[in-house]
Amino acid sequence: MTVVRHRKALDSINSYVPAKSLQQIEKELGLDKIIRLAANENTMGCSPTVKVAIDENFEKIFLYPDGFCMELRSELSKLYNIEENKLIFGNGSFELLSLVAQAFINPGEESIIPEPSFGWYKVVTLAMNGSIVSLPLKNHAIDLDEVKSSITDKTKVIWLCNPNNPTGTFFDSEQLEKFLAEIPSRIVVVLDEAYYEFVTSDKYPNSVDLIEKYPNIIILRTFSKVYGLASLRVGYGIAHPEFIDFLNKIRLPINVNATAQVAALASLKDTDFKNACIENNILGKEYYYKSFNELNLEYIHTETNFIMVNVEKDSVTVVNEILKRGISLRAGLEFGMPTWLRISIGRPEENQLVIEKLKEVLNIL
Repeated sequence: MTVVRHRKALDSINSYVPAKSLQQIEKELGLDKIIRLAANENTMGCSPTVKVAIDENFEKIFLYPDGFCMELRSELSKLYNIEENKLIFGNGSFELLSLVAQAFINPGEESIIPEPSFGWYKVVTLAMNGSIVSLPLKNHAIDLDEVKSSITDKTKVIWLCNPNNPTGTFFDSEQLEKFLAEIPSRIVVVLDEAYYEFVTSDKYPNSVDLIEKYPNIIILRTFSKVYGLASLRVGYGIAHPEFIDFLNKIRLPINVNATAQVAALASLKDTDFKNACIENNILGKEYYYKSFNELNLEYIHTETNFIMVNVEKDSVTVVNEILKRGISLRAGLEFGMPTWLRISIGRPEENQLVIEKLKEVLNIL
């Protein structure tokens, strides 16, 4: 049998291995329900207005969706006080990250990626035959001075997750503006702000205001986190119109389905639900701070809807033991942090159960 010859770039990329579904795990462990706090999802769900909006638009399901997300585009342009041509929408941020790489990375050009961070930056770079320059975090945070000093003539894209996943740390407005002013304007800077709604620090950058001054940046945001629409896959980018035009040349003509557009629009208008989710997150992380202090466990202050804690034991073992007790958490081993756990901040009763089970597991290991 003759095998079709593939692109050599694929040799450097590992195939995605999906995690077991909750249903599979529940069946294997004999559990009725597992609380999933491993994927930074919003366990408060989504706005109740979303179901109403989907039901009202269900009869239009046979129609192709709006390829330019015009209603959602209009609403977001008002929210950010920007022109509509500064927006692009994607099937989640994953697609937008891929589009950036496809549009700008030529073979042999470099991506700078602070690590640990979001893993898809590597995949999209390698897929375009790009080279990766990995930089370690400093005190669990991105060091923009180190990023700047790593720039070469081959640097094409810098991927900056702010706040950073998995550490929850951020760089502030002053640091960002200094960085952008000092690096070559030929370099694309991706500001992945998936968690920005959860930020409480007043030092966090208002990056949207920087687009005209720095047309080489693109800001990525999502409806998967605070709005609770992870399964519907709606992400969006904000950038200079010329930047957006490049991405639109290779964007699938119809990439965000109609149900997702309707749901995103409805959730965007329900500010009360959004604010309730933010308040729940603030209370949740304060509860974890207090609990970890009492347990004398090291943790990282977070500006996201998750928190990292050092349990000083093998994280995979701890995660597996807690899973047997009905809670799914993320082991830090894959982030190069083998004794750390990443815990999504849930509702009060979920957070309390995590601490209860964590105490139990740490006492037996």
